[in-house]
This record gives sequence, structure tokens and C-alpha cells, in this order.
Amino acid sequence: MINEKQKDDRPISNASSKVSDKVESLDDLIRDNDSGEINELAVVAEGEERTTWFVWILVMCSTISGLLFGYDTGVISGALVTIGSDLGPETLSNGQKELITSSTTLGALLGGLAAGVLSDWTGRRPVLGIADVIFIGGAIAQAVCHDVWSMIGGRFLIGIGVGLAACIAPLYIQELSPTRLRGRMVVLNVVMITLGQVIAYGIGAGFTHVHGGWRWMVGLGAVPAGLQIAFLFFLPESPRIMLRRGDKAAAHAVMTKIYAYAKPEEVDLKVKVLQAAVKKSIEITESTTFIHRFKSMILDPVNRRALVVGCGMQAFQQLCGFNTLMYYSATLFKEIGFNQPTAVGLIVSGTNFIFTLVALKWIDKIGRRNIMIWSAPGMIFGLTLASISFFYMTKKTGGALVDGTQYSTTWSALVLLSMILFVASYATGLGNVPWQQGELFSLEVRGIGTSLATATNWGGNLIIGSTYLSLMAKITPAGAFGFYAGLCLLGWIFVLCCFPETAGLSLEEVKMVFKNSFGIKESKRLRIAKRDIKSREKMRKEGLKDQGNDAEKA
Repeated sequence: MINEKQKDDRPISNASSKVSDKVESLDDLIRDNDSGEINELAVVAEGEERTTWFVWILVMCSTISGLLFGYDTGVISGALVTIGSDLGPETLSNGQKELITSSTTLGALLGGLAAGVLSDWTGRRPVLGIADVIFIGGAIAQAVCHDVWSMIGGRFLIGIGVGLAACIAPLYIQELSPTRLRGRMVVLNVVMITLGQVIAYGIGAGFTHVHGGWRWMVGLGAVPAGLQIAFLFFLPESPRIMLRRGDKAAAHAVMTKIYAYAKPEEVDLKVKVLQAAVKKSIEITESTTFIHRFKSMILDPVNRRALVVGCGMQAFQQLCGFNTLMYYSATLFKEIGFNQPTAVGLIVSGTNFIFTLVALKWIDKIGRRNIMIWSAPGMIFGLTLASISFFYMTKKTGGALVDGTQYSTTWSALVLLSMILFVASYATGLGNVPWQQGELFSLEVRGIGTSLATATNWGGNLIIGSTYLSLMAKITPAGAFGFYAGLCLLGWIFVLCCFPETAGLSLEEVKMVFKNSFGIKESKRLRIAKRDIKSREKMRKEGLKDQGNDAEKA
């Protein structure tokens, strides 16, 4: 086994000379992955990673799933305040609103549980197609319903589609993206989620005074789903899934399109390195059952640590209370005295969209861990300010929000400001980072791991969404938002103690982080080792280029 010191002592030209001895080098790669060391050949293979239009088109077509996710979770906020008596009762009770809202989350929980496992069996792309069909069916079911229970059924169906899409779209994008831009590519999906929410709020505001306008709001979700189904016929399967099925030729063809700027021999090397990297996963998959792999998520320390981090981050994302704003912001702003509550909700969703673009620019440069460490305190501050504002605003109503009461415009404005601060901080970090979950797991358990992490997300969402109105009534709005602030503080502590940096590491390298611990120090060591190898390779290439120029002059 070659240790790190021995690697550093090897000549600079060694990395490229390995290319001519691929069999031995690829065996080294497998051994290095097992021992927790960065392999030089794998770093050299990353080489040419300029992003082609093919990759951007792939990602943009895939992110329609994010648009659907955002639209269908955001549209209910405006629909709840405009349904009126269309579903039978004169007005919907708090319990009925919670059932309509949480039925989507329950469906997403079940869809998320099934998604990753199903994608390991069918491939990533077919699951996106199944989600689109479900989106269309759910949108139509909601648009034509005439009672509360049929609306709940339509929202449940939409939820299954949301769960499938939320799990698979980031995973599919990660497996098609160059290492250098992997985080940014996944954030694009989150950008589309936030854009979907903005569109939902905008359409909600536009249909506020249209009789039966809420039917148009929910029914329009079928349009992007139909577009994505058409696009899916032109999208390839993940190269890792192709190699796991033994279809090297198809994987090579896709890699040639993804790395169109690379030389043919560089593409060959990329495919061979990827093939070697997934070799162990193939052996594990072929020699074990699903039950064995599921058990390994708990019993294998490496997988268990990855699962704790993936599920912990998703729990943090939901238990912070953000989605209560997506579901109930129009209801909340109506109660505190805003005349156009859906339009005010659009300010919140617009903030979410704008600051997700900030994350898009910086997530691969600053890193996942750093962006979380610096953004989480902003969430805590925003929620604390909201709690204080609600406390003073509702003094005359005994701490409760009473619809129709004239509240102080100063405190109402402070509530809005606190929500904007909270959402801006959330969108910069927590709204994006947990969806990088696929990179935490090795290929043989990636579907299972992402399913469990996504299910944790929707489980937390279900708890928050189904208890928000009751919590506001029981412990007052000031108490509810103070409670969410406390949960955010616990989440921040979790990040500080357990969340390692994965930016700059390939999907196959990330699993080495969890070999002996949660890997905060180990990930730093691996990233430094990889950076050193890249620097040496760059110097070698510059040296060869200079030699070539000297030869031409001679």
C-alpha cells in the first residue's frame, strides 16, 4: 500500500505515466479508495472538466422537477385563502387546512422512501418520468374536486410526485456533473424550486379575485410536468448506472458528450477510472440482497455516519420551520393586517429565490460546511426577532392572533423584516446544502441512503406542517417562533460537530471522509492532498509545454 508520504515523494511525471499502465493503476485506485487515500490517477482523470452545453441542457431539463416541487408546495398557500366555500364548508377550518397541507407531505414522505430504491432498480431517468405522470394526475384531480376529501386525495397524489422528484433530481444531476461544479449544478435544482414557489405566489396573487381561480392555480402544475416528459426521451441515463449494468459502451457515449472538450484518450481514462471506482459497488450489489444493503446503512460505520449526516441535515432543514412560511404565509400575513397577503407572501418567496442565486455562485467556492456555519446564525436571529415582534404585537389580544384585529403596523413590518432575514439566511445555506445528500453515500447504497434522508425531510415537514396552526394557538405565535429559533440553534451545533466539507471531492472520494469519524478533519486533509496533486500535475503540464516550445524554437 502506498502511503501519503510515499506518494508525495514520487516524481511529478508519475501521475501521467500511470496512464500507460491502466490495469495496475486502476487496481491502485480501488486500494486507495479502500484505504482512504486520494489516488493520483483519479485526480488526473478529472483533468478537462469544462462544462458543455450538453451538460447545462441536461441539468435544466432535470430541474423542471425542482420547478414542479416548488410550484406544487407553494401554490397551496394562495389556494387556501381563496377556496372559500367551493369545497362544501362555508370556510375551511384550521384542521381541514392542516389536512390539505399535510397530505402533500405524507405523500412526499412515501414517495421519497420509494424513490432512491426504485431508481437503483429502474435507473434515475424513469423515476423522473413516473413523477411527472403523478404530477399531471394530481394537478387534474385537484382542479376538478368539489369536496375536502377529494382535495386531500389530489394533494396526496401530488405529494408522491414531489417525494420522487425531490429525491431523484439532485441525485441524477450529481451523477452527471463534473466534480468542480457538482454543488452548483444541484443548487440549480433548488433555484428552480424557489422559482416555482415565486411563480406559484405570482399566479396566486393574479387569481385572488377570480371566481374559482384556485382551480387554475393547482391545475397549471400539469404544464411543466408534460414538458419534462417530452424532454426525458432525449436525456441519457446516469453513466454510473450504465456501468453498474455492464453497459460500458453506452456510458462511454454519454461521457463523450459530457466532456466534449476532452481528448478521446482523456475520455477513455475517465470511463476506466469511473469503472474502477464503481467496481466494488457492483460486486457488493451482485453478492448481497436489498435487505443486506439496507442493514449495512445501520451496521456499517461508514454508511451509518453518512446516514446520520444526511438525515440530520434534512431534519434541520424542516424543523427550522421554513416550510410553514411556504404553506401558511398568506394566512399569517392576512391575520397580522396586510391587505394583499398573497402579494406579501411573494416578497418572502422572492427573497428565497434571490438568495438561492447567491448560494449558486458560492457553494463550490466557499464550500458546503462554511456556508452553513455562517448562514445559520442569521436564521436564529430572524426567528428570534419574529418571536419578540409577535410578543409585543399581540399583547392586546392575549398573545394570540385574532383575524380582523388592527395590529400595530410597526410590529407587523418588523415581522415581515424578520421573515425576510430568516428566509435570506435559509436560502443561502440550509435551503441548498441538505440536497447535496447524494454525494454522502457510496454507489451501492446511494439509492437507499438518499431515500432515507429524503424521507427524513418529509417526516420533519409533516410534523411541522401538521402542527403549525395548533402550535400557534397553544403556545402563541411568539412561543412558536421562539421554539423554531431554539431548534435552529441545535441544528447549528450539529453542523459544527458533525458536518464535513465535501466540495472538491468526487462522489467516489467522499465516502473516505467517514472512514474513522464524521470526517471534519479528514475531509480537510483529503482536499489538501488532492489540491497538492492537482498543483503538481499543472506544473508538469506547464513543464512539458515549455519543453515543446523550446524544441520548436530549436
